Amino acid sequence: MVLIVGFIVLIAVNIIGLSVTSRRSSAFGIERIAISAIAPFQELVTRSLRFSRDIWRQYFYLVTVARENYVLMNQLSQAVENKNQWHETELANVRLRDLIDFQRNISERVVAAEVIGRDPSAWFKTVIIDKGEADGLTRGLPVVIAQGIVGQVIEVSKHYSKVMLIVDSNSAVDSLVQRSRARGVIKGEATDQCRLDYVLRKNDVRIGDTLVSSGLDGVYPKGLRIGYVSQVIEHDADIFHEVIITPFVDFEKLEEVLVILEVRKQDWASRP
Repeated sequence: MVLIVGFIVLIAVNIIGLSVTSRRSSAFGIERIAISAIAPFQELVTRSLRFSRDIWRQYFYLVTVARENYVLMNQLSQAVENKNQWHETELANVRLRDLIDFQRNISERVVAAEVIGRDPSAWFKTVIIDKGEADGLTRGLPVVIAQGIVGQVIEVSKHYSKVMLIVDSNSAVDSLVQRSRARGVIKGEATDQCRLDYVLRKNDVRIGDTLVSSGLDGVYPKGLRIGYVSQVIEHDADIFHEVIITPFVDFEKLEEVLVILEVRKQDWASRP
């Protein structure tokens, strides 16, 4: 409001000044008085107009900067998300290459599957995979990855299956100590470890020994890696070793698996 009044006053004073200036020859003294009166108002209004103009320019500048900042932040978020997706794709490719390389070393027909769910219960160690009867899966089929044995299929629907992991307390795998050929049965524990049962104390079992499947249980082909001996406990009154096995498979990071569709029993004897 002050600016408007000042602007009106400035116009009125300018008009008066122009009128006075036109009579310069007859009223030189009045012109000086008019200039003295007009100049402060002109300065005040000019400064006010410049101040208002600068405020508007700064406002629009800030609005523009805020808009550009919003756009740049969105672009940065998208770039970070793209980088994360590329990294996930790279990791998936590494895992799939390992599976493909492992698949070339086994003669049985296999189907690749993705882990899509886990049993939340602490009593059961099972996962759900995205392959089922429509893909040729049946109960009892072994499930593996390049690092070792995962478990076996225990339930099948048309497009999904449940896999019992070897760390489940209901799991059992007939196995061999690869170095000494001592035989035993690997059973799941409540933790993510297993134990090797029925290994006589006369048999040589050492920490660090690798355990492989024996092929005698009719489920897993012979020679598949299972885990390594992490602890050997001796009891004077017991005729068996107490052996703790740490699986080679990291079940917390399990994402893709291979299901062996047909186990060629006639080939088991030829495996290492």
